[in-house]
Amino acid sequence: MIYIGADHAGFALKEKLKAYLQSKGLHVKDFGAWKLNPTDDYPDYAIPVAELVAKTGEKGILVCGSAEGVCIAANKVKGVRAIAAKDAITAKMSREHNDANVLCLAGGQTKKKMNDLGIPFPKAKQIVDVWLKTAFSNEERHRRRLKKIEAFERAT
Repeated sequence: MIYIGADHAGFALKEKLKAYLQSKGLHVKDFGAWKLNPTDDYPDYAIPVAELVAKTGEKGILVCGSAEGVCIAANKVKGVRAIAAKDAITAKMSREHNDANVLCLAGGQTKKKMNDLGIPFPKAKQIVDVWLKTAFSNEERHRRRLKKIEAFERAT
């Protein structure tokens, strides 16, 4: 299962990615937006996706204009390691070294046009494919670092 969500600025890319993932036989649960609403807010989608990722251990994909807003919101949920990937190398490293469980992408859609922040769909597919197929390395140094983050989360 992959949980997915986006605000208005990520709506178009989310819809394309959802169809792409489903065409590959993956199960996708969409948390919205389900229609383009220029006044919606990214936390309304990012937080529910992040909560289920933390609860179930599944992965999530979030899209907003820059990827940064959904990333910040998702990372407020204990157990979530969300990253904003701009390329396949970042996506791969986030899985191998950080065991990232939420991928955030820049949709760049604002006021019915794409801005310079948006990731073109072919590149977004590449990032998603690499991120989904890359496993956590499970190297001791990476496990140690993640345990430190988990200890901090338990203490707060």
